[in-house]
Amino acid sequence: MDVLIRLDDESLLKELGFPKGSMQLVDAETSKLIAEKTKKYNKEMASGGSAANTIHGLARLGVETAFIGVVGRDKTGKFFEDDMKKSGIKPFLFKSDSPSGIATAMITKDGERTFGTFLGAAVELSAGMITKELFEGYDILHIEGYLVQNHQLIEKALKLAKDNGMKVSLDLASFNVVEENLDFLKEMVKRYVDILFANEEEAKAFTGLAPENALIELARISEISIVKVGSKGSMIKQGDTVVNIEPVKANPIDTTGAGDIYASGFLWGYVNNLGFEKAGYAGSLLAATVIEVIGAKFDNEKWDEIKKRLV
Repeated sequence: MDVLIRLDDESLLKELGFPKGSMQLVDAETSKLIAEKTKKYNKEMASGGSAANTIHGLARLGVETAFIGVVGRDKTGKFFEDDMKKSGIKPFLFKSDSPSGIATAMITKDGERTFGTFLGAAVELSAGMITKELFEGYDILHIEGYLVQNHQLIEKALKLAKDNGMKVSLDLASFNVVEENLDFLKEMVKRYVDILFANEEEAKAFTGLAPENALIELARISEISIVKVGSKGSMIKQGDTVVNIEPVKANPIDTTGAGDIYASGFLWGYVNNLGFEKAGYAGSLLAATVIEVIGAKFDNEKWDEIKKRLV
């Protein structure tokens, strides 16, 4: 679950030692400390997680989807599962006696979000739970980079996906996660990944290069590479083809989920064979819409507007 909090300033991030814009894994005690330190602020809750946000977006665009994860046997876990079903997603959710995971997104005035993430039951997803039957009937496996700390889980999921003839899509998710798992990530991308999403900071952490050169480097080891450069748009490369996607104008108040929902738009275009320009535009449109609201979800009215614009 995402807990969304708008901060008055950046003093709490400094006190916690969290680099702005990063995702920090925290224990139960630190999660409680964050809750205590932010109790004066209004909070919003929504089912979240990078891959879950992407899957929600795809489902809302009419793509048949499923989601694999672990939740606790608690109200938070029940909310998460119900939210999946309500969006038309098939949930493959294992149940645990541990509390469900909670990610606290602390949003600064510039719209940047910094996560303190207590994984809870989510961290219990293991290689032993992943079977080839989970992937039968599906064409793409989408994985979030936040999971790469569990090397056995990631490698087994990627291998099973390939054994099932699936394409693999990976969102690098956070620059500090990339830095901490760089060698492993490079090996996994080289061996298994077909579609690779990165923002400017993640691309630099992965390659040490500026966005344009990072795009070239990423495309050498994945079939399709996408580098998102915020208000400057995004770039897509496959082979010798490079497509520059213009940003869709927006008034940002919270960047939570922007990269996740961009992936929804791109993958929607990809599975419908619409070409990179249309897929990239769909990603930009969804990202522009989500940064104008708090959190990674938006209402039915906005989805109706998006579908009309995509048609």
